[in-house]
Amino acid sequence: MDRNAKIYVAGHKGLVGSAIVRNLKKRGYKNIITRTHGELDLKNQKAVEEFWREEEPEYVYLAAAKVGGILANDQYPADFIYENLMIQNNVIKAAHDFNAKKLLFLGSTCIYPKNAPQPIKEEYLLSGFLEPTNEAYAIAKIAGLEMCKFFKRQYGDNFISCMPTNLYGPYDNFDLKSSHVLPALIRKFHEAKEEGKPSVEVWGTGTPLREFLHVDDMADACIFLMENYNGEEHVNIGTGEEVSIKQLAETVKEIIGYKGQLLFNSDKPDGTPRKLTDITKLHELGWKHSINLKEGIEDSYKWFKENY
Repeated sequence: MDRNAKIYVAGHKGLVGSAIVRNLKKRGYKNIITRTHGELDLKNQKAVEEFWREEEPEYVYLAAAKVGGILANDQYPADFIYENLMIQNNVIKAAHDFNAKKLLFLGSTCIYPKNAPQPIKEEYLLSGFLEPTNEAYAIAKIAGLEMCKFFKRQYGDNFISCMPTNLYGPYDNFDLKSSHVLPALIRKFHEAKEEGKPSVEVWGTGTPLREFLHVDDMADACIFLMENYNGEEHVNIGTGEEVSIKQLAETVKEIIGYKGQLLFNSDKPDGTPRKLTDITKLHELGWKHSINLKEGIEDSYKWFKENY
């Protein structure tokens, strides 16, 4: 990409989009276009078309999405499938209609079957049943990456997709009703320490295994793919390293300095038992993560204390 190319980052206020904007600016890209939800409702096709007609972005990072943890996904499945389908349909179609040079669609590793072989290769997509608690979100994301593939196949559009693993870092969502596990743990342990609570409840048994990628590493990988990848198949983005929820909770507890007890509530859902991405393809392309988990959690906690 030319340093003066017009780049649109959809969802720039969120965890993912804000990291992409930070990374682009660090690399010297100066012509970055953004719109808040109040300025542009991506669910509105006419509004999206008008925005494209006005700005004509050359490169697009589609990071806008309705996201949430197990609780939110389970309670509001209709909202998750409808809003995500509308957002991605409108943006992808506009990028095609107005001849964008390239688009990168960001999905999530929840698109893979619940019991997919581990580590999860890209080709395992659509090979089994999805995890029921986030099925609506997963179906929307699968539709988005397939849409990019089919626009590339039928029209020759340079639309690519990537599937990041569990992300965390600055601008994360720390709302306990809708957050993912890591930011929820950071907030729970911080508040328990501040209030002198004797224990902290963690959902589930603590046995599920998860992979976590700092959002700044994810942004670096996205820009790497935009500059170096043009394939039809989506690409996993992750660390290739996993940790149990129990180990994660103990690490967060240690970093925050909380001295109380950990209580695991096995009446709450565990979600997928294991979810580790196979990142062979990304490594072969020439990219590898650089932020380890402990360092990343320390960075995330620092941002939480300063901003939340």
